[in-house]
Amino acid sequence: MGKTTLLRQVISEIPVSAGGFFTEEVRVLGKRVGFDIVTLDGQRAPLAREGWPSPYRVGRYGVDRDALEGVGVAALQRALERRRLLVVDEIGKMEMCSGAFLRVIEEALQQGVPLLGTIMAAPHPFADKVKSLPGVWVLPVLPSSREQVQEQVRRWVNALREGGEGTAHPGG
Repeated sequence: MGKTTLLRQVISEIPVSAGGFFTEEVRVLGKRVGFDIVTLDGQRAPLAREGWPSPYRVGRYGVDRDALEGVGVAALQRALERRRLLVVDEIGKMEMCSGAFLRVIEEALQQGVPLLGTIMAAPHPFADKVKSLPGVWVLPVLPSSREQVQEQVRRWVNALREGGEGTAHPGG
């Protein structure tokens, strides 16, 4: 179970008003060829594919910024407007190709709207800024800590659902 699986499992176990998206690998004959955006309300769009001609590139993938903004960012914006829990998988290089994505993440954090997501571990100015903000907790998911982290996240989401403080530490 990885980070995305952990998020999906917690969200499916605890009924909470949430909006946002997950990224899913796209595989052909067992080989990863790209990624799709899948919103919590079931919309799907291609995020990136090997060999796509795009001015936005991450490694061997061309990123479809229009799909990211039209589906993924739109789902985040709807959740933000309703002050719902934002689910973001992930704050990574592909997603950060979009200024609209960056703005909605910053807006959610500034407004104190709860955000549950994954974020790239590698150094990056925007990701580093997010990780260093007061009220943001980064819980590394390692094989040895996976169950503990899942329980911490489950307690945090459950507290949100019950009307508890959304900025409380996930482990507290």
